[in-house]
Amino acid sequence: MSHVFQDAVVTKYNIFNSLFLSLPYPGIFQTGSLLPLLTQQSEEGFQAGKSPRQIIEDFFSELLEDASPKERIDLLFAFIQYIERQVVLFDSVEDAAFDQTHDLSGKGSVPFLVERLETPELRQKMLDKLQDFSVRIVLTAHPTQFYPGKVLGIIHDLEDAIRINDFAEVNRLLLQLGKTGFTNDTKPSPYDEAVSLTWFLENVYYEAIPAILLKLIDSLDMSVHEWSYPQLFRLGFWPGGDRDGNPFVNAETTLQVADRLRETLLRAYYRDIRNLKRRLTFRGVEDAISLAELKMNSTIFGPEEEGYASVTELINELLEAREVLIDKHQGLFVEMLDVFVLKLRLFGFFFASLDVRQDSRKHTKAWKDILTRLEQKIPLIKYSDYQSWDEDRKIDLLLSLNIPLREDDYEDPLTKDILGAIKSIRTIQQRNGEEGAHRYVISNSQSALNIMEVLAIAKNLIADEEGKLALDIVPLFETVDDLANASGIMRKLYENEYYRNHLTNRGNHQTIMVGFSDGTKDGGYLRANWSIYRAKEELTKISREYGIKVTFFDGRGGPPGRGGGNNHNFYASLGKDIEDKEIQLTVQGQTISSNYGTVSTAMYNLERLFTAGLENHLFSSSRQEEQLTEADKALLEELAQAAYHSYLELKNDPVFVKYLEKKTPLRFYGQTNIGSRPTKRGNDGEGLKFEDLRAIPFVGSWAQMKQNVPGFYGFGSAIEKLMAEGKGDAIKALYKKSLFFRTLIENSMQSLSKAFFPATEYLRREEEYRAFWDTMYAEFELTYKLLLEISGQKELLDSNQVTKESIKVRERIVMPLITIQQYALQMLAEDPKTLPVDVERYHKLVVRAMFGIINAARNSA
Repeated sequence: MSHVFQDAVVTKYNIFNSLFLSLPYPGIFQTGSLLPLLTQQSEEGFQAGKSPRQIIEDFFSELLEDASPKERIDLLFAFIQYIERQVVLFDSVEDAAFDQTHDLSGKGSVPFLVERLETPELRQKMLDKLQDFSVRIVLTAHPTQFYPGKVLGIIHDLEDAIRINDFAEVNRLLLQLGKTGFTNDTKPSPYDEAVSLTWFLENVYYEAIPAILLKLIDSLDMSVHEWSYPQLFRLGFWPGGDRDGNPFVNAETTLQVADRLRETLLRAYYRDIRNLKRRLTFRGVEDAISLAELKMNSTIFGPEEEGYASVTELINELLEAREVLIDKHQGLFVEMLDVFVLKLRLFGFFFASLDVRQDSRKHTKAWKDILTRLEQKIPLIKYSDYQSWDEDRKIDLLLSLNIPLREDDYEDPLTKDILGAIKSIRTIQQRNGEEGAHRYVISNSQSALNIMEVLAIAKNLIADEEGKLALDIVPLFETVDDLANASGIMRKLYENEYYRNHLTNRGNHQTIMVGFSDGTKDGGYLRANWSIYRAKEELTKISREYGIKVTFFDGRGGPPGRGGGNNHNFYASLGKDIEDKEIQLTVQGQTISSNYGTVSTAMYNLERLFTAGLENHLFSSSRQEEQLTEADKALLEELAQAAYHSYLELKNDPVFVKYLEKKTPLRFYGQTNIGSRPTKRGNDGEGLKFEDLRAIPFVGSWAQMKQNVPGFYGFGSAIEKLMAEGKGDAIKALYKKSLFFRTLIENSMQSLSKAFFPATEYLRREEEYRAFWDTMYAEFELTYKLLLEISGQKELLDSNQVTKESIKVRERIVMPLITIQQYALQMLAEDPKTLPVDVERYHKLVVRAMFGIINAARNSA
């Protein structure tokens, strides 16, 4: 496959890349001509042990000796702008060639799955499984996406032009790209972030999900009209609902975003109805479609009372028209109508379910406010007494309260927002249907009380007349300790009569979220992944014990250090002891644009998630040898614990936080204007604390430094320790046997492939950081060596040639950006009075270089 990638992507990119030199921009020929020289000098300079500052200064001394300091900085900015557009071009070329570099009908595809259903019994087994199986993709607004919407539109068109080799159109689009800004002048609001992500809903998911279902229906020789499993794919949405640490999200934002989701979807429906109207021009059908067009127009633009009250009303009208079409007009174009009805059943009037999320500590604070106010009215209840009670007594009190909760009764903005957020859920359900907003995610869940605090507020705010709540409470377990305690917390909830009744009303269904990002930050790569695996096993066991259908919702990011990488293999590798009725995961930032940015890539990745979720159920008998034995699990636990110990030693190093704060671009994340939320929790004046670090800038800073510590650190030390105990052969055997373990190694290899320690070797010259840098580099080399040994590969990612080749090209494209950014960081460490240009220019160099480095790392590492 590597030669295909070379021909279809690399060669084509080089051809189109040459067009940049002919664009009519001042200085572009000089920029484009000098940039390859900087790339070469960077590669040779780092190999020779030069610092980024030496490389940049030597570059100017040799090629532009007479350039003034300002002219030199201006050229560096020109390089950054040029490389940003090269990255966009490479993205587009790679996407255009996706069907050539990937086997769309191969392993993991829907046709491949159906071909393996060799008996009627196996086919029926799958249909039975589909009754309650689904894949839910939840789009989040976490700030790792640097392309604004206008650039995404150009990328979309550029991909189309490249696919058909339309050089003239590619040239025009590159010209447009050169004139289009890649950065925001101000931070986007949460609503702006939501609008940006609805582009993917409307332009990608709206087409990709029905197309997958049509492929599945066709493969099974079934009818679209009779298809009874529209729930197989669901969309979730966090922008506008995720309050965890984002002080700019409020109830008004939540309602605005829900309205935007509805409006975006209804406009897409309206376009489809107009297309139907062009074909269904027959007596008895034409009038029905015209009425649907008129009523949909009123649903969108008003008056609403003349529009549709629900999606069911529209579906019923279309089904009546369908009967006429079949009876009177030979079913002409009925397939168009059936596909549209399928979309209506998929997306309803909500498009994507809007989740609300808040930190558990905020709910505790709100209850202090509520109980203190209640104490003034009912002196029998004293908050000081409540604080001293045990957890059971606190839960009993909160659940016993039947009190009016009005936002206007409270002055604290936090209390007001929590009440407003829960009330907004009911408003959205009334307008968009229950699926429009039905989940409340509680971050930092550390006790049963944390869940009951939300349930108690909700029951007083939005329960119906019978006391039933149309709301799923979703605890989020993230840290190593929280994951270990999760099963005990859920047992306590399942044994609580009120909570058990609530679950009965929700179909005995419990969703539990686990966070890879903060888990890795807390415990390191291997410990986090294994802790999540074991937590899922324990939570599955206890949920089955109480007759509860548990669904796991994975909080994943883009790079392996935040749960990214090859997720298809991860889900296919889960054994019988982990519930697999649904796959739910967050996707964010560049993962959205890279894995789900086009209809082709979205279909490819969604299909593989879908089929991965069915693997264990359908083919478990043929995969018995892959199941982890107790001995395998004991070995993985030893590895995880050894890796955890190694990671803790690094994390507890007195230099760790200082290094992040002073030597990495962490402090610059807030200047990128790519996301609305702060880059850390806590107050700005308190100084940087490890526990306040957000996972995204934490992992991102290591990526900017080309060190990628969260994606591998401790893995090598763990293997070395167990090898010294004579367990090397057992680890190699586990690699061959377990898809789960192979996936961990393959994903860690992605992090290693994108690491480049020579770029920061200059830090060894600083006595304070020398030992710290040496420790990280030693672990990198050890992990690199031992992962190759365990896997039997000669080079990293030999088993995934497309990803391997893509990373190589991308890393070479951004090599000058790495040099420029590290150069700027070096200069900022000097006395500002001695700098040749203003300190702010170096600040800006760091920030602008971040954009291209992150965007180039789109393949999930």
